[in-house]
Amino acid sequence: MPLSEQEQRLLDEMERHLLQNDADVVTAPSGDRALSYRNLVYGALLFLAGIGGLIAAVAARYELGAAGSIALGVAAFLAMLGGAILAFTPVRRASAPAEPTRRATKHKDASFMDRMNERWDRRHEER
Repeated sequence: MPLSEQEQRLLDEMERHLLQNDADVVTAPSGDRALSYRNLVYGALLFLAGIGGLIAAVAARYELGAAGSIALGVAAFLAMLGGAILAFTPVRRASAPAEPTRRATKHKDASFMDRMNERWDRRHEER
């Protein structure tokens, strides 16, 4: 089913707007959260300890028995998972929150995409 003229016009406008503002999405700041260097280091060390635990579980299979080897392997896997989560979980920055700015656009003069962007900004300011 073909699009109506209005739908086609809206689609073309949305595509143009997306192409013009695509760089804005890529370079947008991530808000008040960032990765911590300390957490990256501790997470990497915990991850490496987990790999060492898995190697130890496989190597000590006969000394520990099946149940001990499985328990050590599960603990090592959980250490690796915890290390990955610790390394890549962002922490809050210690900066003062900036005053949000609102665009004052009138619905008659604003394009469809401007109205959608204004709604999007209002939603994120409420959080």
